[in-house]
Amino acid sequence: MAETLGGRISELLNQYGLTQRELAAKVGVTEVSMSRYIKGERSPRGPILANIAAALHTTPEYLLNQEAEEDSELVYYRTQRAIARNAKNWTKKQKADLVTALIVDD
Repeated sequence: MAETLGGRISELLNQYGLTQRELAAKVGVTEVSMSRYIKGERSPRGPILANIAAALHTTPEYLLNQEAEEDSELVYYRTQRAIARNAKNWTKKQKADLVTALIVDD
């Protein structure tokens, strides 16, 4: 297993037969940015890291070589993405329940 974030991304690119350009397009960043993440010149923020992990069929924890401990920023963006993807299929009651859960102070 590779020792760095960039090394793990590179391994997965090879495994899935993707180029940096293709991954960058899937993630929504420039090819230059993706190159910098792979070279270790920049670190992707939470939402970008989550998108890279999703595009490579893995987890942010694997990419960062971390235990399963959740980063609150990553949890937030994963939750936000899941809601955005699925909300169109929810009933009005489900949407109301979500709003209530978000604004009710326990």
